[in-house]
Amino acid sequence: MQTGSSTPAFSEAPKEPLQPRRIAVFGSTGSIGTQTLDVIRDNPNLFVASILTAHSNAKLLIEQAILHRPHTVVIVEEQGYADVREALQPLGIAVLSGAAALEEAAGHPGYDLMLAAIVGFAGLKPTLQAITTRRPIALANKETLVVAGDIVMQRAVEGRVPIIPVDSEHSAIFQCLVGETYNRIEKIILTASGGPFFGKKPNFLVNVRKEHALQHPNWNMGAKITIDSATLMNKGLEMIEARWLFNLEPSRIQVVIHPQSIIHSMVQFEDGSIKAQMGLPDMKLPIQYALAYPQRIPNRFPRFDFKRSSTLNFEPPDIRTFQNLALASEAMFKGGNAPAVLNAANEIAVFGFLRNRLGFLDMTDMIERTMAHVPYIEQPTLDDYFESDGEARNFAASLMNM
Repeated sequence: MQTGSSTPAFSEAPKEPLQPRRIAVFGSTGSIGTQTLDVIRDNPNLFVASILTAHSNAKLLIEQAILHRPHTVVIVEEQGYADVREALQPLGIAVLSGAAALEEAAGHPGYDLMLAAIVGFAGLKPTLQAITTRRPIALANKETLVVAGDIVMQRAVEGRVPIIPVDSEHSAIFQCLVGETYNRIEKIILTASGGPFFGKKPNFLVNVRKEHALQHPNWNMGAKITIDSATLMNKGLEMIEARWLFNLEPSRIQVVIHPQSIIHSMVQFEDGSIKAQMGLPDMKLPIQYALAYPQRIPNRFPRFDFKRSSTLNFEPPDIRTFQNLALASEAMFKGGNAPAVLNAANEIAVFGFLRNRLGFLDMTDMIERTMAHVPYIEQPTLDDYFESDGEARNFAASLMNM
């Protein structure tokens, strides 16, 4: 989805809104959610947190709600409900629990923009509900588009619902496309740091444990996305997300390893010109951009200093060693329910690895076997996506005797 023209140089700066923009933070206790609340806290005249949701971290959710005073909070795991309710109801904060409460909160009229940061497949239903109620979405949950990107984007276009990407790579592409509405994209180039095992071979990776895989060299992220980065699955999921987000044929999407993580992604146009978005690796920057869009607002984030910079390196990914990227590319080109199956199997694989029930290289084997097992559906309905997800999870779990 390409954006309109950028603001002309020397034009009068837009005035701040009379009322702060009300942000519903879905997944407020995760890495993206907590950084989003930092941005909101630092810009009280521009943003307020109106809804907060968490899966199971009741203690942090209570702390966030006491500080930000949303009108509604959701704790999905019901065993945390009593503690959250006891702490927050005296403050006049509505407390909901259960997975269905996420959709209820997404349909609430009391917010202006959803920050969709729930990890994994669980983010799909509330995002669809926000589209139904025509709320703009700042999308940090890539799995929503990986699983059902055709349906999600079609509904967003039909409802004229803006979807502003939060992932640093997709935010970079989005920013590069401002003012380029009528110019044809030749390809987009997603950059990848290479993760903590850049340059390593299978004889090293076979002994990798979660403590090693969780040490990302450049980014501070949650556990699931950090493991995905270590296997390069994260870049594969980003390819599929970009395919739908920017309405591109798979052949126009390329991945390049860029260990410094200074260039966050690039767009090459049909004349051969390339636009790149650069900056230090800090997720607060794309979060702030998405919350304030179409404005840019000042901050005190560290700046990249060209006078002190080192060489920027680029090279192709090693898909023979990091085969998850090849599996994701295969699913992207195949289409249908293949990406949904890939995503479900990967979520189970990462779950198993983080609990020391699966080796690092075994994750790829599990995903490949699951993709071969679940029947392919060329033109799936939304129900087909949910059924494929469930079948893939069950089969993948059976491989670990879960």
